[in-house]
Amino acid sequence: MNGLTVNLHLLLVSFYRPTAKRHKVLLESRAFPSDHYAIESQIRLHGYDPATSMVCLEPREGEHILRTEDILARIASEGDEIACVLFSGIQYYTGQVFDMPAITKAGHEKGCYVGFDLAHAVGNIELQLHDWDVDFACWCTYKYLNTGAGGIAGAFIHKKHAKNDFPKLSGWWGHKMDTRFNMDNKMDLANGAHGYRVSNPPPLLCATLEASLKVFNETSMSALREKSKLLTAYLEMLLDEHYPRPTPANPHSRPYAEVISPRDPDQRGCQLSIMFSVSLKNVYTELEKRGVVCDVRKPYVIRIAPAPLYNSFKDVHRFVQLLGDSLVAAHVNSTTEGV
Repeated sequence: MNGLTVNLHLLLVSFYRPTAKRHKVLLESRAFPSDHYAIESQIRLHGYDPATSMVCLEPREGEHILRTEDILARIASEGDEIACVLFSGIQYYTGQVFDMPAITKAGHEKGCYVGFDLAHAVGNIELQLHDWDVDFACWCTYKYLNTGAGGIAGAFIHKKHAKNDFPKLSGWWGHKMDTRFNMDNKMDLANGAHGYRVSNPPPLLCATLEASLKVFNETSMSALREKSKLLTAYLEMLLDEHYPRPTPANPHSRPYAEVISPRDPDQRGCQLSIMFSVSLKNVYTELEKRGVVCDVRKPYVIRIAPAPLYNSFKDVHRFVQLLGDSLVAAHVNSTTEGV
């Protein structure tokens, strides 16, 4: 239903209900901008100030990813003032998989609601939201679920909240199907996430999702995840082997690539976020010249995500070859520009 940020707003109406004592939202510092803006606006909507109610957790100095122990420690220290813990399932910039079960457990122990933006997790890693006791989640479908930009989004509400009387923004599509067309203007609200539907979903957007899910049904997330780990590890190995950062043991002046994503395969999905020793813009331009469609995320990285549903080890090997050519050309161009 809807788009991801619309669903996030609808869910926060129910799960972010601040009080004078408990008014904060805890999130990662580099959350996707739309999430950041949504949380800011929800805080202001309730009459609070994001400067004091929005707790953005930073990685330690010199590090790119958040340590789980630091997240749990912040929940423990400030949890009595936190109304909602809202993290990504996978951090869009670094590719880090957050420990959703541990974060959820810690948040609940302090009386917080806990939700996740799963934009980069759904179709990428295995999820057990109900078993992890997650209160709510939302996601888009145009990344690993392949529906294309603007594809219809999704939402999850834990079964324990299925018959909640939380405040919510309602529309006729949240009415139970068997009485929806009585047209008596007496809301008979559907349980769970169905009750959060507002309007009729666009059929064409549903069709693109259905087509993709039929392909997923021919395999399993466990099988895809197994292949995904191998593909991304292969990419990582080739990058380390061919474009290493110079060290005392291996001094060189060649352009290099540096992976900032977690090195532990269980702490990342498909994606590797890569920084370069030469101009990011030049690397991107040179890759495009060689027919590589890739993703730049300012200020520092290109994200590479071999998708197990359709990418092969040959694809990964070919990309690394083209990246090498692009790094050399980008280095030459950077040197020329500096003259």
